This record gives sequence, structure tokens and C-alpha cells, in this order.
Amino acid sequence: MKYTRYILLLSCLLLGACNKFLDQAPQGVISGDDLDTPQNLEKMVVAAYASLGNDHYTAPYSSMWPYGNIRSGDAYKGGDGAGDISDFHFYETFSLNRVDNGSSDLLWFRLYVGIGRVNDALARLNKATESAFPQKTVRQAEMRFLRGHYYFLLKELFKYVPYIDEYAPKASYDTISNRTYTSDQLWAKIADDFTFAAAHLPDIQPEAGRANKFAAKAYLAKTLLYQAYKQDDNNNVTSIDAAMLQQVNSLCDEVINAGKYQLSTDYANNFLSKTENGPESVFAIQYSKEDGTPKGRLDYGHALDYPMNQDYGCCGFHSPSYNLVNAFKTDNSGLPLFDTYNNVNVSKESDFLTNTFDPRLDHTVAIPGHPYKYDPAFIYQRSWARAPEVYGSYLSLKEVVLPTDPSFQKVPPFMSSAKNWTIIRFADVLLFKAEALIELGRPAEALPLINRIRERAGNSTTLLKQANGSFTSNYKIGVYQPGVNCTWTQDFARKALRWERRLEFAMEGSRFFDLVRWGIAADYLNAYFAVEKTRSAHLNDAAFKKGRDEYLPVPLNQINYSKGLYKQNTGW
Repeated sequence: MKYTRYILLLSCLLLGACNKFLDQAPQGVISGDDLDTPQNLEKMVVAAYASLGNDHYTAPYSSMWPYGNIRSGDAYKGGDGAGDISDFHFYETFSLNRVDNGSSDLLWFRLYVGIGRVNDALARLNKATESAFPQKTVRQAEMRFLRGHYYFLLKELFKYVPYIDEYAPKASYDTISNRTYTSDQLWAKIADDFTFAAAHLPDIQPEAGRANKFAAKAYLAKTLLYQAYKQDDNNNVTSIDAAMLQQVNSLCDEVINAGKYQLSTDYANNFLSKTENGPESVFAIQYSKEDGTPKGRLDYGHALDYPMNQDYGCCGFHSPSYNLVNAFKTDNSGLPLFDTYNNVNVSKESDFLTNTFDPRLDHTVAIPGHPYKYDPAFIYQRSWARAPEVYGSYLSLKEVVLPTDPSFQKVPPFMSSAKNWTIIRFADVLLFKAEALIELGRPAEALPLINRIRERAGNSTTLLKQANGSFTSNYKIGVYQPGVNCTWTQDFARKALRWERRLEFAMEGSRFFDLVRWGIAADYLNAYFAVEKTRSAHLNDAAFKKGRDEYLPVPLNQINYSKGLYKQNTGW
């Protein structure tokens, strides 16, 4: 029988006959048209969502920690010295970064993979009819929300990027320049996606992880806040657009007044798997475990950030800086030590009892002698740090879980978890509004918003205790009381807002982009380096070049692929 079939096939090939015999789709292959069914359209949408968490520790874009934290002065790279993922060391020192940094190229590529999935889903959704696919408009809005997210990340990282939507033929991609749109026009394109999403998404989604109307409005507020700070060609902030700030304020009000979100009663709840998707989570990446895949859909973007002890084993990256730890110190009123916090370094375990601290310190930083991730029987040791002689002995806490946590998963030699990672918290929305009000000359209206954040921090000490019931550190945090402990001018309110953003979102990946938005990155970071390099020698070569280092260079590989069509960023 087998011999007869081979003779028949050969005859068909030689004679050009037997069309029906040959006209069969290969097994395991699906055509483009087959993807346009309602069932498969849903799968294409899910595939686009999947890209949110498809990052890898070599180019993580979930929390953005290599770009937003280690470039901001809040964190050292960590790991086993400068040569351990040296690309990240180049980010941290700035002066050593190059246009051929492979991690930057990989980051660019992976974000465009996410955009490609969105555009493919949108092109198919656009062809569907509402009668055949009643969820068409909602899914289009979800996809435009995701595309806005991916382009937002590209914009804050690289400033100028090629904008490709679902209408651009693939054959035309090599004709689309990264300078087709101005910086302001690119922000407007991103805002358009979030505007569409806000107009067409439901208030509540039936499944956790899908974007809703208020997530879109919050992200639109964030986009307009960034766009409001106008930059020239040399990345200097030249003005702030008041009309955009008014829109930010209004959008934040819509989210605040929706009654859907609130601050978690305990700050810790934002960083525990058992309380994920809580009342403060406006939009979060959904990870999973025991989902039918070999290891689960895990948070590989943070896989390097666990301690070097027998319960974990690798890899000691993402180490909070001395400067950041010092920033949590408070004065006799429980307010920040704005001008003197870094004069004396916190270096001994006893220093955490002789000084007073904002409680968010022990939610954020793993400190020798302190319970690790709220477990009084699991005490963090200096030996758990991988290279304490290089990067000190602190590690980051928010992204990790205990080895006994149900979401924990070893992926030898690395660690990971299925704990969600939040992209926008309700605290973000409150501080977006506060920032807009301050820059609009209305600091008095921002005061209760900032104090609301601080009050929650002060109420978040329940889990910060040793085995004997005593507090881990000496906590003291107060609210701003004009005429009592401060003078609430616009300048002081601006300082308080910027400090609050630093502590509230420390190690969450946003700090560097805040510094650039405010136009203070060069002055701030060069002052930071001047002191911090005396504490940590790996920063000896560090220097921030104003007018260049506000953005990563367009990767050389991408310029080469475009045959020189893409233009390099200023200063590179």
C-alpha cells in the first residue's frame, strides 16, 4: 500500500494531475483567513495581552527596573560585579553606555513584537462585523490600550521611534522613519489610543487583567502629564502645557470619583500574591502557575532579583542604593529630611533604631537583620547578597515572594513567581492629580492628596515586626501641616510631591522617567554620583551627560536594519 501511494504521488507530480489529491492544507498549519473566526479573534487578543508579561531578565519591560531604577540613583545593578550582565552596568554608569548595547536592541525588538501582535489582532478585528463578533468594539479598545502601553514604554525609553499601526502594510515598514512624527506628535498618537480605549471600554470587565474604561483614563492622564512637559531638541524642559494639566486633573477626578478604586489599607497588600488585583490595582500584568504549561506563566522580568541563599540560590540583582535607604529617614515631625538625608549614611543595623524612618522602607528594601518579606522567622542576612563588597547588602523586596508562597516557582538556576505586577496603582492617580495641581499653581488642593498617601504609609506597620512583636525599624511619619511643620508654597509642594513619588514607587521602575520629565535628571544624577561613588567604587566612571543621557540611543542594529532611515538621538 505504501509503495502504491508513492507511485501515485510521483505520477501526479510528473503529469501535473491529481489536483484534488495534492490540494490539502499541511497538518499543524493555520491560514490567515482561519484566524478571522470569532473564536480565533479572541485568541489573537489574548496573544496580544500575553506580550505584556513576555519579557525576560535580559531585557525586562514589566517593571522597567534596569532603565527606571538603576539609572535613577535608587538602585545599583547588583549581581556578581560589573561584568555580570555588563549592559546593565553601562546603563547605571551612563558614560560607558553605547549605541551597540545588545540589551537595548533586544528591548526595542521585544516591545515591537508586542505592537506587532496588537496590530495583527486589530487588522482582523477591523474586518469583523458586529453581528458575527459582538465584542468587536470592546476588543478593539483593549488592543488600542495595549498598543498605547507599548508605545508609551518605547517613547519614554528612546524618545523617537517609528510609529506603525494596523493600517501600515508590512511591505512599507522599511519606509517608516523614527522621525516621521515629532516628539509631541508621538505623544498625541499614544494619547489617541488611550482616548479611544476610554471611550469604548466598559466600566467593569468580567475577567481580571482586561483593561477597563478607568484604566484607560488613568493611562491617558499619565500620557498627557508626560506630554505636558515640553522638551526641545536637546531634551531640555522648556515649558509646561497648562491645558494638558487641566485634562490630567479632570481625568484623575473621573477615576477617583468612580468609586471603583481606593488605597489598600496596608501598603504591603500591593506586593503580596494573596492580595493581588486588590482595590488599588488599576491595571496589572497577570501571571499564572499550574495553568497547563510546564512551569506556568511566570514573572521572568524579575528572575534575577532573589537572594543568594539556599532557599533561593540566585542572583542578587537590583540592589537599593545607600542614597535611597537614606531617603526614608524622617525628622522629628515625621517629615522627609529633604536637604540633609544623605549627609550621614545608614550603615549599621543599630542605625535603623536610632534614626526614624518612613515605614515604606521595610516594604521596599531587604535589610540585614530584618524579616525578609514580612516573615519574622526568615531573617535576611548580609551573606544573602551576592557581592556585598561591590553593591552593598541591600536587595529589593516588592517584586519577590517567600519560598513558601504558593506563587513561587524555581526555574533552575533562577527563581520566579506568578505574582502579578501592577502597572498603574491608584496611588499613581492621586499623585498624577497632585502634580498637575501644583504645576497649575494650586498647591493647596494637592496637599490632601499627598497627605492621603502618607497617612496610608503610617498605617502600614502591622507586618513590619520582629518575632518578639517589636517594630523592625523605628518608624515615624507625619503629614504636612502648613503653619505647623511646613510652609506650603508651590516650591515646597513641588519638592514634597517629588519626594513622595520617589518613596511611594521606589524600586517600581518609574524614578528615572520622573527625573527626565521634570527636566532635572542631569543635575540630580551628577550630584548623586559625586557622593555615591565614595561609597561604592563601581560608580567611579559614572557621569550623566546632559542633552544625551535622558534617552537611550536608537540601537545601532535598528539603524542598520533601516538602512540608515532611522536617525540617532541627540548626543549619540
